[in-house]
Amino acid sequence: MIDPQQHAKNRGLVESILKYIPGFSGYLSREYRRESDSMTRDFLADKLQKSKKGLDEYGHTLVALGALDQLPMLERLRSRLDLAINRLKAQMPGYSGFFDFVQVDEELLTDIYEHDLALVQQVDAIATEIEGLATTQLTPAQVVPQITAKLDGLLQKIDHRENMLKGVAAGPNDG
Repeated sequence: MIDPQQHAKNRGLVESILKYIPGFSGYLSREYRRESDSMTRDFLADKLQKSKKGLDEYGHTLVALGALDQLPMLERLRSRLDLAINRLKAQMPGYSGFFDFVQVDEELLTDIYEHDLALVQQVDAIATEIEGLATTQLTPAQVVPQITAKLDGLLQKIDHRENMLKGVAAGPNDG
């Protein structure tokens, strides 16, 4: 995940000067938050997209074994995976309603960054598990329900993130 603090350290001389102009500093901060948000979501979607290789290889193994009746389970898993990827990509870039405020509630921002870190860890675990399908000896009935449940949890976490950014999160212990 991209550390938003790194953006501030990497600003050019012109931006360093312009941040002192009234209103421009807030604009820069919003733009860096938007960029960090977009980079995080792209990273997560790409990680899940790359994990499909393990799913494809697992499907080829099933075909080679003549287990064609088990392929529909993999297709349902692929659909859930595609849904998660598309939800990450489709979220409004930068969440303009959240990022347009010059003054951002720092506690909420910290909560969002912590949520994003948990999201990155969850995506990494799911992607690793899907990539591992290529070498598993387990049947789809043994592995697909658990991965699907994890993807459903991920989708809930994505929804919660969007709600946090919209300011309608139910509470700090949700999601």
